Amino acid sequence: MENTHNIERHEYDVIVIGAGGAGLRAAIEARQQGKRTAIICKSLFGKAHTVMAEGGAAAAMGNVNSDDNWMVHFRDTMRGGKFLNNWRMAELHAKEAPDRVWELEAWGALFDRTKDGKISQRNFGGHEYPRLAHVGDRTGLELIRTLQQRVVALQQEDYETHGDYEAYIKVFAECTVTRLLKDGDAISGAFGYWRETGNFVLFDAPAVVLATGGIGKSYVVTSNSWEYTGDGHALALLAGANLINMEFIQFHPTGMVWPPSVRGILVTESVRGDGGVLRNSEGKRFMFDYIPEVFKDKYATTEEEGDRWYTDQANNRRPPELLPRDEVARAINAEVKAGRGSPQGGVFLDVSTRLPAEEIKRRLPSMHHQFKELADVDITAEPMQVGPTCHYIMGGVEVDADSGAAAVPGLFAAGEVSGGMHGSNRLGGNSLSDLLVFGRRAGAGAAAYVDGLAARPKVESELVDAALEEALAPLNRSGENPYEVHHELQRTMNELVGIIRKAEEVSEALEAVEKLKERVRMVGAAGSRIYNPGWHLAIDLRNMVLVSECVARAALLREESRGGHTRDDFPGMNPGWRRKLLVCSTADGASVQVEEKLQPSMRDDLITLFDRDELSKYLTDEEMAEFDGIAKS
Repeated sequence: MENTHNIERHEYDVIVIGAGGAGLRAAIEARQQGKRTAIICKSLFGKAHTVMAEGGAAAAMGNVNSDDNWMVHFRDTMRGGKFLNNWRMAELHAKEAPDRVWELEAWGALFDRTKDGKISQRNFGGHEYPRLAHVGDRTGLELIRTLQQRVVALQQEDYETHGDYEAYIKVFAECTVTRLLKDGDAISGAFGYWRETGNFVLFDAPAVVLATGGIGKSYVVTSNSWEYTGDGHALALLAGANLINMEFIQFHPTGMVWPPSVRGILVTESVRGDGGVLRNSEGKRFMFDYIPEVFKDKYATTEEEGDRWYTDQANNRRPPELLPRDEVARAINAEVKAGRGSPQGGVFLDVSTRLPAEEIKRRLPSMHHQFKELADVDITAEPMQVGPTCHYIMGGVEVDADSGAAAVPGLFAAGEVSGGMHGSNRLGGNSLSDLLVFGRRAGAGAAAYVDGLAARPKVESELVDAALEEALAPLNRSGENPYEVHHELQRTMNELVGIIRKAEEVSEALEAVEKLKERVRMVGAAGSRIYNPGWHLAIDLRNMVLVSECVARAALLREESRGGHTRDDFPGMNPGWRRKLLVCSTADGASVQVEEKLQPSMRDDLITLFDRDELSKYLTDEEMAEFDGIAKS
């Protein structure tokens, strides 16, 4: 085995794993708090999955409709999550999102503008008012560009002060972390490898911020890129942290379905926000048939009213194409199963008959280019074919809302890898503002934690030896091809723990996952460590199979349908389940345990923002009695 004394070593105050919106904002904050900060990214710097976020960042700035405010945004977020959200996170997000967007503008972000020069805001599913600050349909790209430029600006400041651009913030690109290291109960660093050379690297740091994104590559059809293998979820779990809400996976209703090579690539919700409509093979706008009881007072019941809403929102209700994503995805799935789908197994999304061609190109330039280049479809002249695609996981590391701290001292998480903020379903646009709000808070939390340490945790050489041995193991055995195991895992999750779930199918998936765990332990990778994708996948499979077990176990236990978790055998929401959080942990690093935890009651001043009639659709009789007592006082 390689001598651990030859491993490349770096010492920092804070390391941030992930260079998307949450990771960059966390790193910027830690550096601004005076901490030596490392940014570790699995792919090239600038290629974070955040760039795929197209629609915008949700923030109640009130630039298009002055009636919007943080309280309306908070209510929309809680409704979207079917009241399973961590209400404190939803409150902080709604209150702080405008400041984070204005901060981006001060750092150089070029948002689209209203006629009077304010940041423009567009409509999106589940949002009562136009709320998404946007840059055409390339908002995520602009967000990353701006945050990267802020990192460069800080490096230039450091050069002026210290004579070294990387004195206080440095990027380690194409580097994968395989283990978090601990000194007793506390974080002491991280172990990983360079993807190009296969050489190992050790980061000595008392604070780690996870910002690694999601788990989409455990599914066949996904909008996620190759990096999304559940790394942060698994790293946290293996370090002793808890994961919550892992049963809730968002299948974005509109992914490309044709040609097969691009199946799953995202089709932004902005198409519907700007007037696009969904039709089945009979030409019917079918979403009017799928408005749930809990939303019937807020959505139009006729096409005429839905169309009027775009120009007169004060006197009309929203079209049902703008229902929360979980509702729209289930409706599309139902239409396809009923035989009313498009020729390639989706439905039709049409904006060509709703807006002039030049307006479509102006508002949706990326979508126009994407469909023309990848599918030879001109969206200004014909409908798109779309269908659900695994897009986002609401579940993640259980964290403190104010600081982003996990249960393990020194461990923090922000963005998609953290759980709680979105409850059972995320509203479109809330992701980008979530990254900014909680990325900043996690960076500040990590810096404060380091300031409060009496002594710096030490890196234990035994743990480094174990991490090294684990990483090298696939190269030292002639086992099964990791690509075959990955394909089997994807098929299992896609078919048995997908958009619609049944107890017998999820149980079958768990049996398959148990067998796959054994196969993962025996996979082999031919060749050397020098840029060896088979070896990389063999290491990633540990994470994917562990996280997939969390998803399946939680999905089997939650006997109701809510948000991104739909049980065919328990089709309705159960108020008794609303207060139950399912918490995943592992004692041995090999098997997952799931326990129920009670969701804390919402603060009085927040719960009274909702009407009694609306709350009665979600809360138990006991909770309603408590609400009545609060309302009277």
